[in-house]
Amino acid sequence: MYGYDSRVRLSEVDQDRRMTLNAILNSFQDCSSFHSEDLGVGAAFVEQKKRMWVLSSWKIVIQRYPELAESIRVETSPYEFSKLTGRRNFRMLDGRGEMLACADSLWVYMDAVRKRPCRLEEDVAGAYTMEPRLTCMEYEDGHIQIPEDMIAEEPFPVHRWHLDVNHHVNNGQYVQMAAEYLPDGFVIHQMKAEYKKSALLGDVIYPEVKIDKNGGTVVLGDQDGKPYAVIEFR
Repeated sequence: MYGYDSRVRLSEVDQDRRMTLNAILNSFQDCSSFHSEDLGVGAAFVEQKKRMWVLSSWKIVIQRYPELAESIRVETSPYEFSKLTGRRNFRMLDGRGEMLACADSLWVYMDAVRKRPCRLEEDVAGAYTMEPRLTCMEYEDGHIQIPEDMIAEEPFPVHRWHLDVNHHVNNGQYVQMAAEYLPDGFVIHQMKAEYKKSALLGDVIYPEVKIDKNGGTVVLGDQDGKPYAVIEFR
C-alpha cells in the first residue's frame, strides 16, 4: 500500500489531546492526493483534461483515536475501478503497526465542465495498481437511510473556508458541520457520509437532525430539502 509516516499534531487534536475524526479524515484525503501526485495523475493532470474526482461516499471505522505527538502511518490503496468510478481503502496504524482506523470510499470520475460522470481514461486508471480489499470492516453500498421525524435546525451559509480546490464545500467540512449536533462527550466509532451534490460559496445549508444516545443522522440540504450530504454517526 502507498503511505506516509507522521505524528499527531497539536492542530489535529481535541480538548482531550486525541486526534479528531476530521483530522483522521483529512489525513486519508491527503494520502490519496499524495498517491495520485506521486504517480503523475494528480490534481493538475486531471484538471488539464477537464476532469475531477468527486467523493460519493465514505465509511470510516475508528478503533482508537491516537494521541498528541503519537507516531502514526497513513496508507491507501485502490481496489476496484469501473467505467465511471473508483473504490479506495484507507487505514491508519500506530507505531506498533496496530490498526487505529480504516475506511472505504467510492469516487466518481467527473467531467468538470459538464458536471457529469464520464469514462475513466486508461492513462489515469492504468497508473494505479489494484490491491486486495481490506478486511477491517463490513462493506456496504454507501446509501444512508434517512430516518423519519427529523428536526430542522438553524440554517447557515457556506463560507470561503469551507471550500476546496474544486471550489465546492470540502468533504470533511460536511462531516465537521454534522458533528456539531452530537451531544457533548459522544465518542464516534463509525461515520458514514453520502454526498449528493456540491454546495458552493453563497449557498445556504439547511440542517435536519435526528440524534439519540447511540448516534444519529444529519442531513445537510438546500432550501428545497434536497440533500448536499447525509452523515450518520455511531
